[in-house]
Amino acid sequence: MRKAYRESLLFANPGKIPLAVGRPRESTLKAWADQGVSGPYLEALVDATGIAREAFLQYEHLAVSTRMLPAYETKILEHKDGHYLIRDHMGTIVEISDQYDESYLRSAKDFVTRKWHKFPVENREEWLEMKKRYDPENPERFGGDFAEKCEKWKDREHLLSLTFTGPFWQMREWCGMEGLCMLMLDEPELVAEMARFWTDFIAAMLKKICSRVELDRVFITEDMAYKAHSMISPAMTREFIQGGYDAWIPIIKNSGCPIIELDSDGYVGELIPIWIESGINCNSPVEVAAYNDILEYRRIYGKDMAYLQGIDKRIIARGGKELEDHVMAIVPEMFKLGGYIPGCDHGVLPDISFKNYLDFASLIAKLSGWL
Repeated sequence: MRKAYRESLLFANPGKIPLAVGRPRESTLKAWADQGVSGPYLEALVDATGIAREAFLQYEHLAVSTRMLPAYETKILEHKDGHYLIRDHMGTIVEISDQYDESYLRSAKDFVTRKWHKFPVENREEWLEMKKRYDPENPERFGGDFAEKCEKWKDREHLLSLTFTGPFWQMREWCGMEGLCMLMLDEPELVAEMARFWTDFIAAMLKKICSRVELDRVFITEDMAYKAHSMISPAMTREFIQGGYDAWIPIIKNSGCPIIELDSDGYVGELIPIWIESGINCNSPVEVAAYNDILEYRRIYGKDMAYLQGIDKRIIARGGKELEDHVMAIVPEMFKLGGYIPGCDHGVLPDISFKNYLDFASLIAKLSGWL
């Protein structure tokens, strides 16, 4: 899988291309259970289609923490009118329906609407307190067996991946979307300071990790685009955000890691050139509903950028001939040059039936050489 993954995204000829069909969330799994699916969904998919288990793209995620240490103590502040008001583990005061609990704020288990009331960093004093929670020398970030694991990983056959948040995502977690944007206008020097801090913190973590183990992928989460435009302008992205990428990419590439994948929902057409400038060479999930045209991006950027996913979740839900036509219009053309692993263009929604999911998986498995 390591060889096929690398060759697929580095514009080589892997023979068989790994499958990244898409991950269902909790509500989707519940809907599929009502449709008769029992047990793990991937095993049900394999049993129903005959696709080899090893065809599916899977990573071991490096168990290293770049999160705040210590985290805030989670506390329910109010339970009223069917909603919880919670101070979560990141210090944010957030409101969610009481059909969920705090664990849904910690991980993307499902599609959960929430309302943010207050963020932990609204001024310099709060920032100075927040930064104390990000010490790269804290031994808790690596666990006691990190050195032992690094030795074992040297002879691995599976994929090893590291995930961390990009500068925009991280500052948004501290300040909130509106708060961050207002600080960019009113206190740009504070935003620049926070961005430099995050750049230095991640660079220190990367140096510790990349000197011990060769990763297959670094996955940077940013989510910095709306449906039709980026959340901040390209000029502001260059001013506040790009410096982080420019500092991290050489450390990653010099260690031998070949894939630096940046994840952002929304329309990324204004941002791809900036990512390419910094050396980022892979993008996901390329949402079709956000006016991303993956074939146009391939025409413009050629081998400068590889892609994962990019198949419209809405059309997977509709299924049938429309789904087949959509897949056939994209996947064979993208495979001609390479640098592409197809899949659903975000989480698999509950309106995608298990039958349509099977049909989609079978179709891309045939195109990818597995059936």
